[in-house]
Formats: sequence, structure tokens, C-alpha cells
Amino acid sequence: MINYVKFANFSFLTLFFSMIFYWIQVNFPILKRQSIGFILMALSNVLLLSFLILRWNESGHFPLSNIYEALMFLSWCFTIIHLILEKFTKNVLLSCISAPTAFFINAFATLSLPQELQKATPLVPALQSNWLMMHVTVMILSYAALISGSLLAIAFLFLTRSQKSISLASVPSKYPQKINFQFSNFNTNPNLNLSMILDNLSYRIIGVGFPLLTIGILSGAVWANEAWGSYWSWDPKETWALLTWLIFAIYLHTRITRGWEGRKPAFIAAFGFFIVWICFLGVNLIGEGLHSYGWFQST
Repeated sequence: MINYVKFANFSFLTLFFSMIFYWIQVNFPILKRQSIGFILMALSNVLLLSFLILRWNESGHFPLSNIYEALMFLSWCFTIIHLILEKFTKNVLLSCISAPTAFFINAFATLSLPQELQKATPLVPALQSNWLMMHVTVMILSYAALISGSLLAIAFLFLTRSQKSISLASVPSKYPQKINFQFSNFNTNPNLNLSMILDNLSYRIIGVGFPLLTIGILSGAVWANEAWGSYWSWDPKETWALLTWLIFAIYLHTRITRGWEGRKPAFIAAFGFFIVWICFLGVNLIGEGLHSYGWFQST
């Protein structure tokens, strides 16, 4: 039998070296055309996917039953987002944001969690449902998208804290009204500087994550009714998921309906970054509620 743990360990190394190379690359323009970081990230994606498939095969259930599996799946999702962003934007600075995110999530799962959680175990009765794959997968995909979009919003706020730098941080008082924001324009349109790219990408990625979160919450409600006899129980996880939904609903409302751009909605997205992490990870540190299976338990 193939030792799937080795795939997780190798993914840790490839993510680390990918992150280091991007940080070196952004400081040494002579390496700009090198694709070593992209290749290492693609290798990390394959290693993590292999790990998840092999663990699925050994455990007999989709590998999203505890926090270790969820974090490794989240790290894999970030490698996908990274590869898509780099493929279409060719922007090393964006890679310097996404690569460390995938690595640190992987590192936390590999180095910080106890060995008991890293071992494949049978599903508890409450999780023995076809809804496990549907609900949890969609929720983690939404977390990956929302966290990525929020990180870009935080980077936007950092760059625009002062408008002294024309090449990177200056934002026009009003955005050009007729810019066609296509991926192919990110390297060819002179009207788009880095701050505007960050703002636009943040908006677009959150726009993908929000409907995924909505679907995840609705599917979770249906599953909860089947498992516990109630669509909504105001469980800590449910409450924070609803709060997360409200934060990003406000963000999209201000952008779509109110026409806000730049720093105002970015502050909302930055706040949402912390709310998502509390929902995904912080609530489980309590180890209480209906969603405590396979997570940190209270002692």
C-alpha cells in the first residue's frame, strides 16, 4: 500500500520552496521569466490531490471528516487559485500573496495538529451521509475563494495607504469608466496598475465565493434537517457561517448597488477575512456544538 502521508510531506516542501522562489523572484527582476515557482506550485497541487485520493481510498470516505483533512483540502484549493491567477495575470506580486497562504495552511495542518487528528478514522454516524461531500466541499471551496479575495483586498489597502508611489500604489481619484476588465488586459492595458488589479480581482473572486457559501449553507440546512430534525439550530458554526454570509453580502451590495470602489468595500472584505477564519477554524477550537465531530474537543 502506498504511504499517502509522504505525499503530504512532499507537498509541504514543494510549497515552501515555491514560496521562497516567488519572494526571491520579486526582488530580482532577472528571474522574472523563470517558471520554477509555477512548476513547484503545480507539483504541490498534484501531490495534495494524490494525498486526498489515497486517503479517500484507505478510509473509505471522502477526506473531509476532520480539521486535518479540511485544512489539506483548503491548501489544495489555494494551489488551484494560485495557478489560475498566475496563468492569466502573470503577476509575481500576486503569487507572493497566494503562495504563502497555501504553504502556511499546509504547515499548520502538518506541524501543529496532533497525530490523532492526522490519522484516517471511520466516520461517526452523523457524518455517514452523501451530503458530506456536497456540503463540506462547497463550504471549503467558498472559504478558499473568500479568503483569497479578502487577502487581495488587504493587499490593496496596504498599497493604497499612501499614494506617493505612482507605479504601484497610486489609485486615480476615479476609475476609468470604460475599462474592459478581462484577464488578458492585466498585462496589456496601461490604465491598470497593481492596486486596481487587486481591487478588481478581489471583487471577482469574492463574487465566486459568495454563491458557493450560499449553496453550502443551504445544503447544510437540508442535511441538518435529515440528521437532527431541524433546518437551523443556531449552533456556533451555523451562526458564524450566517455572519460570514452577511458580511460578504454587504460587501457585494455596496459594490453592485451602491457603486462603491476602492478602499471602502476593501475594508469590509478585510473584516470578512477574520470572520471567515473564525467561522472555519476559531469556532472549532471551542469543541462544542453540533459541528464538533472530528475537530478539537474540549477537555
